[in-house]
Amino acid sequence: MKVGIDRVDCTSCAVCWSVCPEVFEQNPTDSLSQIVESFRIGGQPGLGEVGEELRGCATEAAESCPVAIIHVE
Repeated sequence: MKVGIDRVDCTSCAVCWSVCPEVFEQNPTDSLSQIVESFRIGGQPGLGEVGEELRGCATEAAESCPVAIIHVE
């Protein structure tokens, strides 16, 4: 399952990494949300692929995002 973050529009509210720390974390350099390194595609902080066992967690984070920048496919 693919997970994407439109990092440009991230407000660093911490909701995604609070709800689903298995998939999301705060970037230490720019404070924006990113996909944890082990799930990133091509080293891109805003694009990842996770297993189905994390669908609920990732979907809850996406639905909780106040600016709706997280996409789960």
